[in-house]
Amino acid sequence: MLGLGVYPAFLKKSFLSPKKAYGANGSAITPHEAMYYEPMGPKSVRCKLCPHQCTLNDNGRGFCRVRECRNGKLYSLVYELPCAVHVDPIEKKPIYHMLPASKSFSIATAGCNSRCKFCQNWQISQFGPEETNNIRLKTKDVVAKAMGAGCRSIAYTYSEPNAFYEYMLDTAKIARLRGIKNIWVTGGQINPEPLRELAKYIDAANIDFKAFDDDYLKNICAQNLKTLTETIKLSKDLGIWVELTNLVVPTLNDDFDKIERMALWIKENVGAGVPLHFSRFWPMYKLKNLPPTPVKTLEKARRIALDAGLEYVYIGNVASHDANNTYCPSCKKLIIQRKGYLVSEINISDSKCRFCGHLIPGIWK
Repeated sequence: MLGLGVYPAFLKKSFLSPKKAYGANGSAITPHEAMYYEPMGPKSVRCKLCPHQCTLNDNGRGFCRVRECRNGKLYSLVYELPCAVHVDPIEKKPIYHMLPASKSFSIATAGCNSRCKFCQNWQISQFGPEETNNIRLKTKDVVAKAMGAGCRSIAYTYSEPNAFYEYMLDTAKIARLRGIKNIWVTGGQINPEPLRELAKYIDAANIDFKAFDDDYLKNICAQNLKTLTETIKLSKDLGIWVELTNLVVPTLNDDFDKIERMALWIKENVGAGVPLHFSRFWPMYKLKNLPPTPVKTLEKARRIALDAGLEYVYIGNVASHDANNTYCPSCKKLIIQRKGYLVSEINISDSKCRFCGHLIPGIWK
């Protein structure tokens, strides 16, 4: 079972840094001093970025596979070294209540501080930078390319952006100065201090609320519920526009009682206006033995969340479902129509429903 805790380098051989200093395609790996760590001895450190709080001896690699101790300092091995760079519709993140129909410049590096058995991007998230095809892309060039592609936002996504925290933070600072929004797509496993610094530059976040079940999070994802819920609350308190995604995995987290408890927690702690996306599971990575989520399961989960008082509940990974659309909670009329990632109709004016004037929460301009 994967859980949280301390990972001494001498006990975890898989975290030890190989001698190779290049990516799979020959890209050079250049260490960049990390933030949020403390010395533990002449040649050991404790990383304080996330709740794993890995203790590393010299040449030891963290649980995320991308942070390494060298001579008593902690280094990121993926700074300005993405392995995935794409232009996506913002709806793909998914972010439904910010700049609909706009494009988002999306980047990721190797590494992740979770071990989700259903990960759809496991080829990058579950590997170190020596095993991925990387490119050298400076922070300022990320922003320049985003602007050149007509993107209104940059999304830190695909793997776990907390693993490339310094790269994300420095890019987000430049993007903010250039009028480009920043989107953090995350599993939410981060400590409060680095989150407070990041929140100064992040406009929106989609946080994976994988389950309202600590055992599931520990056994299936190597996460913990306390950190997740604290991250959600703190992100909202710090002014980040928050949307939540729950991937419904058959037989593992499709308990409707727990889904109801999750929905009630969301309403009571971050508000009825926070969008919740129920996403369809497809057999992937280490869970290929399970079937896709039945659409009826997603529809029942959505009904439970709406009955619990949430106002914006969506169904994802199901093409052309009506629950991809946004409806005004007051007059019930269609205000954003979506077909997959294509937005065909927007009936929001000055952040309000065009039909009844009800305020629709989000970032609309």
